[in-house]
Amino acid sequence: MEENNVLIFDTTLRDGEQGAGATMTVDQKIDLAKQLELLGVDVLEAGFPVSSPGELESVRKIAQTVRKPIVCGLAHANPKAIDKAWEALQDAARPRIHIFLSTSDIHMLHQLRKDREEVLNMAQENVARAKKLCSDIEFSPMDATRSDPEYVYRLLEATIDAGATTVNIPDTVGYTTPEEFGKFIQNIRKNVRNIEKARISVHCHNDLGLAVANSLSAVKAGARQIECTVNGIGERAGNAAMEEVVMAMRTRKDFFGLATNIDTTQIYRTSRLVSEYTGFTIQPNKAIIGNNAFRHASGIHQDGILKDRSTYEIMDPQSVGWPGSMLVLGKLSGRHAFKKRLEDMGYNLTEEQLQKSFDAFKLVAEKKKEVTDRDLEALMKEERTNVPEIFKLEHIHVSCGTNEIPTATVSVLGPNGTVTDAAIGTGPVDAAYKAINKIVNVPASLQEYTVQSVTAGIDAVGDVTVRIEKNGMMYLGKGVDTDVIVASAKAYLNALNLLIAASGELPRPAYDLASVQSIPKKART
Repeated sequence: MEENNVLIFDTTLRDGEQGAGATMTVDQKIDLAKQLELLGVDVLEAGFPVSSPGELESVRKIAQTVRKPIVCGLAHANPKAIDKAWEALQDAARPRIHIFLSTSDIHMLHQLRKDREEVLNMAQENVARAKKLCSDIEFSPMDATRSDPEYVYRLLEATIDAGATTVNIPDTVGYTTPEEFGKFIQNIRKNVRNIEKARISVHCHNDLGLAVANSLSAVKAGARQIECTVNGIGERAGNAAMEEVVMAMRTRKDFFGLATNIDTTQIYRTSRLVSEYTGFTIQPNKAIIGNNAFRHASGIHQDGILKDRSTYEIMDPQSVGWPGSMLVLGKLSGRHAFKKRLEDMGYNLTEEQLQKSFDAFKLVAEKKKEVTDRDLEALMKEERTNVPEIFKLEHIHVSCGTNEIPTATVSVLGPNGTVTDAAIGTGPVDAAYKAINKIVNVPASLQEYTVQSVTAGIDAVGDVTVRIEKNGMMYLGKGVDTDVIVASAKAYLNALNLLIAASGELPRPAYDLASVQSIPKKART
């Protein structure tokens, strides 16, 4: 490792997924892992294998799929967790076991209920155990920034002697500040006898909004790995945002004198994929990748940009992969032009996927005069859901208005054919969802419903996200259409299909199809 190179340790698939409601399917995790590989992350923390059989299998599949980055699995300082991590990682081209153990007095007293010497011995013994399985070992003293520094120095020395090749300093609860964190890293370099045998890493949380600032202060002080997530997602207020730490070092290389291996042109696509799969909408004013990050409303700013972009932009939007063109396709565009534009945007589809996407594009193009890159992204978001279409929307009609009772009539194609039903609700979407519930017959509660316009104008594509819950598990659904009610129905069915696929059981039909020819009489009245 060169002194001016900072490794990017991406924990979107592990810590990022711990953000409330961010659960991803195995297929989505693998898809995202491939994109993180294209992005150029140095270390990809794939998950926490001991937490469940499904998580272990997910980490195993990622380890078998991506070959360039180090693939890392998290483990408690506990023999079973270490063995499970190695079971998941052993097929990786470049495996790493990441062991963590609390070191602050408050954690040791209330969580571990052990004294300092017991914790030190646990750390040393378990790092040594992991070292026998894997040559690349990372150790994290959890809650390090609220721990006694002298104790942290001792622990780091012991774990490096036991075989740790990376020592990570976590600001687990986002407690520290940039100045004191930088000094902490400097003191670790001065006071840990064998620190030259290990790389110093940092993992900062954003509870006080300081995660990126703390991470940058740490690398300025000598840390050479930053642990972060795409879009800054994660536990509570999240983690240091990958795109922000990377672009800060790139834009201010004059100050930091540091570089990363990230292909910054992949940032935009990676950010949108994470948002799509987690359902976490990106705030418009989010640095680097928010919709307003390169938009100028002030007349003075607009005048400056027209004369010279550098007057009010310190980064080229295309350097982070922002789409350069907007008007690209219309209803007369052919399949070849559609395929070429998607390839230019980074989407490489199979023939089956391409045909399905092209058919969806044609439907949108019939309704819109101009189909933009943003519209295409929305279409690809729907086509990439990787959820079997057990139930598919065939027709929806709603009736609502002032002094009218909102009513929806819905036809759904399922395993047993097409069923049509109707329902009333507090609004057209509520009525549509109640009608779908009667047809699909899968008990679940709607926890979240969001809709946003993909582009400007009255013909904008509506992008709907829903979360439904059953037995404590959350399921995310997506739908896009120029008609928001249609998009809403698609999103709800998408979430229900995911729930059914996850359970592995088809629901019992709500009706005897032999007696259902149209809308049941009761529903018509």
